[in-house]
Amino acid sequence: MVRIQVDDPMDVGQEMFRWEIATAVAGSILGINAFNQPDVEEAKVAARSLMAAFVEKGSLPEEKPVLTGDGLSLYTDPRNADAIATAAGGTKSAEAFLKAHLGRIKPGDYFAINAYVEMNDAHDKELQAIREAVRGARKVATTVGYGPRFLHSTGQLHKGGPNSGVFLQITSEDAEDLAIPGEKFSFGVLKAAQAQGDFKVLADRGRRILRVHLGKDVAAGLAKLRELVQKAL
Repeated sequence: MVRIQVDDPMDVGQEMFRWEIATAVAGSILGINAFNQPDVEEAKVAARSLMAAFVEKGSLPEEKPVLTGDGLSLYTDPRNADAIATAAGGTKSAEAFLKAHLGRIKPGDYFAINAYVEMNDAHDKELQAIREAVRGARKVATTVGYGPRFLHSTGQLHKGGPNSGVFLQITSEDAEDLAIPGEKFSFGVLKAAQAQGDFKVLADRGRRILRVHLGKDVAAGLAKLRELVQKAL
């Protein structure tokens, strides 16, 4: 943690400049081009393709969960599904799959929660509890990002940085969906397409990723997910 005392409001401009330089330097060390975001753009391209499919067919491409249980649905790509199922040793339960997925975190990795849920205090409390449980058990850096906003802060690192991230994407049904004026899709469809697009690019890049779909009762789903993660660890 870096703590900097700012004595005058005008010093805020100085701090902005300081951290712009720090971002460029950190990006260089991590092997990330801080002045471009090609991998973020790739996720946008995937999302636009999904929305085009929705406009044409009236629905997003159907996804089949690899496991359903404990009120949760788990999704991933074939490569990750095989790795998780093998690590789970034939046990087909949400807890076993989460344990297998989190067991893939190695020293030097980081764990990222990409949550496409409403940003509020109740949800944040559960997400932070999951993050802290993983941090304490695996002794690695951990993050929580709310989608789709995190795509423009850490999205380039996730997809364009080193393959040292282990990802848990969290999605849910919208309790109330809203239409987008002038478009044939809603905000809920847009968000779902962005989540699927981001997942696709992460999977295509060989990242270790698992998606947990909570359904409409997000509070209950997050509480159950926290319980299962704590048991799995």
